[in-house]
Amino acid sequence: MKKLVKSAGEATVQTDIQGVLQTYETALNASDADKVLTVFAPDGVFMAPNSPSLVGADAIRAAYGGIFQTITFDTELTVEEVVQVAPNWAFVRTSSNGHVTVNAIKQRVPDANHELFIFQKGDDDVWKIARYSFATTNPLPD
Repeated sequence: MKKLVKSAGEATVQTDIQGVLQTYETALNASDADKVLTVFAPDGVFMAPNSPSLVGADAIRAAYGGIFQTITFDTELTVEEVVQVAPNWAFVRTSSNGHVTVNAIKQRVPDANHELFIFQKGDDDVWKIARYSFATTNPLPD
C-alpha cells in the first residue's frame, strides 16, 4: 500500500487509519472475507456500483464471500488523503491499481478504482470502516 507522506509531529489518526487500510488491502488480496470484516464497523455499509447498499456484518461478509468466489485480487491501494472531520469521524480518499483474475475462466484483467471510505472511531478507540464506496477508473470499452 502506498501511504501519504507524513510531516513531523503529525497526529496518529492518519497512521492508524492507514494501518486499517493496510489490513483491508492484505485481506482483499488474500480473499479473506473474515479478515475484511475485522476492519468494518458492526453496522458498516458497503456500497458497490450497480448494487444496493449492504448494511451490517452479515451482509458485508456475504458480499465479500461472493466477490472472492468470482474474482481474485492483486491490487494496491494508494492513500490520496485522510481528513479527520470530528473526533471520531474521518474520510479517506484512495485509489487502487492492479489486476483481478476472473476465477471461472482464469483470465487476469486490469483493475483500477477510486474509493471513498468513511471511518468511525469506536468506544474501543479503534478506527473502523463505517461506509465504503468505489467506482472504476478503467476506461470504458470501445
